[in-house]
Amino acid sequence: MNDLMQSVLPAVYPLLKDAYRLDFGQIGLITFANQATASLLQPLIGAFTDRRPQPFSLPIGMAFTLVGLLLLSVAPAYATILLAVALVGVGSSVFHPESSRVARLASGGRHGFAQSLFQVGGNIGSSTGPLLAAYIVLPYGQQSIAWFGVTALAAMTILVGVGKWYRGQIADHLKKHANVAGALPRGKVRTALIILVLLVFSKNIYLASLSSYYTFYLIDKFGISVQSAQIHLFILLAAVAAGTFIGGPVGDRIGRKYVIWASILGALPFTLLLPYANLFWTEVLTVIIGLVLASAFSAIVVFAQELVPGRVGMIAGVFFGFAFGAGALGAALLGQLADATSIQFVFTVCSFLPAIGLLTWFLPDIGPAKRG
Repeated sequence: MNDLMQSVLPAVYPLLKDAYRLDFGQIGLITFANQATASLLQPLIGAFTDRRPQPFSLPIGMAFTLVGLLLLSVAPAYATILLAVALVGVGSSVFHPESSRVARLASGGRHGFAQSLFQVGGNIGSSTGPLLAAYIVLPYGQQSIAWFGVTALAAMTILVGVGKWYRGQIADHLKKHANVAGALPRGKVRTALIILVLLVFSKNIYLASLSSYYTFYLIDKFGISVQSAQIHLFILLAAVAAGTFIGGPVGDRIGRKYVIWASILGALPFTLLLPYANLFWTEVLTVIIGLVLASAFSAIVVFAQELVPGRVGMIAGVFFGFAFGAGALGAALLGQLADATSIQFVFTVCSFLPAIGLLTWFLPDIGPAKRG
């Protein structure tokens, strides 16, 4: 539900672009305003809740999303749009660190599976948002964005129940993770975390180019309709959801480093081919790219949590926050680049980003964690 509402934003970019006469740079700033609030706040919230868990912060965070959506539906000017999407970003910044901890608490030791299941819920929402936007917002206009407030209210109701369960787990959780020390030297942990951050950077900048500009790319290169482009975006994001689910359980079994290798570097041949493909092969390649590239994130997050035990919220906040931040920065810079060159040139430049996956070589070997 959270990510469904988040994904409505890029899905309605064509509508906002026409209604407010925006250029690609301004579209990129909308993404930046939304994702920058999340990226800056998530690590701070995660670090705070590691020490003082806040079970009912989850519905409170969702309330920010509700207010942002309602404001966006009636925004009279571009500045109001930026404020509205920033509030939606605040909602995500509160939601992700604590909900990642809840998923780990409920995992029964299958941390990769739990993280993937948690994230695939978000990715299913992300893929559904553009589809709903195509059939609700585009036909009925900007004010129909307010209808998604019903989703926010439903999510708040569910999260009150989750908060009650979480409250009953807190004392045992804090006792279990008190004074936990990592097995690796601090220098190796620091180096590994930097490498993981760079891998997230390459993955999310590339995915930002797809999620923010894929519809424009299809319309510009192949001349398809806006509604058809939204359906293509839905297919892409559905592939991302499937890839997210695969990465965690496979990492539990064979080791997360192998999943990261195969995911980021494995997407490189397909990203290099994409700018030169016709419409049919563009559809095929983007599905493969979404499936392969998305499988890395669950493995990266759990890998980092195992490097720094006892700091689940902070690590989730850092990596979710950096993922949002990288996407925000990427969207803003790529929008400026698209205005200066072309949207097709942007996709050509981004096709080389998965080569950063070579850094996986320098990660320490951590076997699959035992259950318990």
